[in-house]
Amino acid sequence: MKLTKLYIGLLCGMAALSSCNDFLDREPLDEITPENFLYNESDLASYAINLYPFSTHSGWDIAGIWDNDNNTDNLVGTGYSTIWTPGQWRTPETDGNWEFTTIRQCNYFLNIVQPRYDNGEISGSNAGHYLGEVYFLRAYNYFGKLQALGDFPIITETLDNDTEILIAASKRQPRNKVARFILEDLDRAIALLSNNPDGGKNRITKNAALLFKSRVALFEASWKTYHKGTAFVPGGSGWPGGPNDLSDFNIDTEISLFLTQCKDAAKQVADAIPLADNTAANVDLWDNTEGDAQYKMNNPYYAQFCDENLESYPEILLWRAYNYSEYSIGHSAVFYLYNGGNTGFNRNYVETFLFRDGKPIYAHPEYTDTSIKNVRKDRDSRLQLFMMTPGEMVGYNESDHTTKVYLTTPLNLLDGTRKANTGYMLRKGLGDTWYREGNYGTEGCPVFRASEAYLNYLEASCIENGGNSIDGTAQNYWKQLRKRAGLPEDYMITVNATVYPGSAQEAVTYKDGPQTFETDWAVYSKGEQVSKLLYNIRRERHCELIEEGLRMMDLKRWRALDQLNYKDFPDEGYRVSGMNLWESEELAEFPEGTLKGEGEEDGPNISGKTNSGKYLCPYRAVANHYLYNRGYKWCEAHYLSPIGVKNFRQTASNLEDLNTSVIYQNPGWAIEVDAPPIGVPAQN
Repeated sequence: MKLTKLYIGLLCGMAALSSCNDFLDREPLDEITPENFLYNESDLASYAINLYPFSTHSGWDIAGIWDNDNNTDNLVGTGYSTIWTPGQWRTPETDGNWEFTTIRQCNYFLNIVQPRYDNGEISGSNAGHYLGEVYFLRAYNYFGKLQALGDFPIITETLDNDTEILIAASKRQPRNKVARFILEDLDRAIALLSNNPDGGKNRITKNAALLFKSRVALFEASWKTYHKGTAFVPGGSGWPGGPNDLSDFNIDTEISLFLTQCKDAAKQVADAIPLADNTAANVDLWDNTEGDAQYKMNNPYYAQFCDENLESYPEILLWRAYNYSEYSIGHSAVFYLYNGGNTGFNRNYVETFLFRDGKPIYAHPEYTDTSIKNVRKDRDSRLQLFMMTPGEMVGYNESDHTTKVYLTTPLNLLDGTRKANTGYMLRKGLGDTWYREGNYGTEGCPVFRASEAYLNYLEASCIENGGNSIDGTAQNYWKQLRKRAGLPEDYMITVNATVYPGSAQEAVTYKDGPQTFETDWAVYSKGEQVSKLLYNIRRERHCELIEEGLRMMDLKRWRALDQLNYKDFPDEGYRVSGMNLWESEELAEFPEGTLKGEGEEDGPNISGKTNSGKYLCPYRAVANHYLYNRGYKWCEAHYLSPIGVKNFRQTASNLEDLNTSVIYQNPGWAIEVDAPPIGVPAQN
């Protein structure tokens, strides 16, 4: 069996397991008979890969990975998330977080296969690896629950369809126990997994599991560090759990444990896997037409995100392959990328990237944003590599593979299905083939990358030392990351040049010109400024993981959104923006009358300078957009998701009082369908 082909389509030919999506998914698993299944490695491999949940390229857009940071301070899509509009996000009848489909499927497999494996009843030398994959997959699913809901039931058995048993099993366990359970599953997976499975890194590997373990441990350590004392951690003020769940619980001990676990797992990966070489590290690519084409697919750092085969890139620990010619399985990510993808970098994110001397933009009075080329000039190599410039060469014609194709000028600012939403266009993932249209791209999609391990260790070390210092290993990792980005290895150049705003409100509402101080939300935890050392470690993470979908997770675990509290910003709030459109050199490329701001006849089709300022404001391009006169605001309850009311009805002893359920609601949310967070006025 050629296992790579299985992951190409995430299909394995086995019957799909069916179950309902609530109340512990009590439908029986009647599609599989254990008497003749799960006795050989082929069965195990097929079952495991059918559960792969990873976000990869799919469909007719760039969704899957490159735009997963939409609705954060990184990327701005056309739509918006109600997470930024307190009073619009409300308690649902049912929800997608309180469900157990994958957990049940994993438990079914593990309850059958682990005893058979222990007894030597399963044929094939790779059986242990696939057993390890399912332990990983259960941990991966539980981590999603931990992020969304915090406290959650821990279920390890395939439960009978008995109401009393199911209700008892629905009891939420405190998040520290859930996080420990995840790490235990990952330890089991790591002990079983290989780094060279059949199918290569299209299958989950030991290194991928170690990296993921470091992510989970850092998440929980930092969550407890910054949410300590609140209702979002066990024992905090207003925590809805009970005192019996707190036996032997000490939050400082827990934080120390998870930091140690993070560092240990991350170090194993970082010490074993070198960073990919960036051949453009010392090359200024700001005037980017075709001169830097040699620094794309011939540059290992760049190419590892968009080569057709990512297997040979050591930094890639898990990836997905595509094969259009043989299986008609492809994607349209590249086609949408060079058209704009209906997304774009937020201006504050672009301004977070350093100059090549290691100093922020406000340390450079010569900095100008009147053209995208100038924005990229002499900047961090990652900004130059992964943000496009008008007129640049985007690839070779799909037919002859020799004719060069250039990015359309003017910028695609008006196409409603694939426009460059902020003018600052994404480039990571753009290969060297130009597709006329369609869903037949075959560039591979990365899932886990080793550089995250460097970043995880670095941050854990700084938290461990109270934000004031890092150990020698962390210093070494940081120097390697900065060197690859074309920055001075001496990180104190950046730390010493960092300037903070006078207040959080000043930073959140600042929008009149290029930064004169840091406006990155990561400056804050709990509404307070963190040390400049810790912030710059967060900046490093921010810039290295460009387009990789981890930003919202980071903002929540850092508690970096309190300063956006809706009560403190009764008016506009935080406005996302893009390029300096109305003073830009690119403006001359548009025929007169093409761009129409507010107040113009038959307009607007773009935000206008008179009402919105010189910077492109995506949500003010159409008059009826909900965020036209609103900005991002935050509500504390939004750090976790509400649990759907249906789950309380199914588990309450008295249907007249849903508080008699064994489940408790998350902090700040009501047990009432369509209710906004408690104390927050409903918004339509």
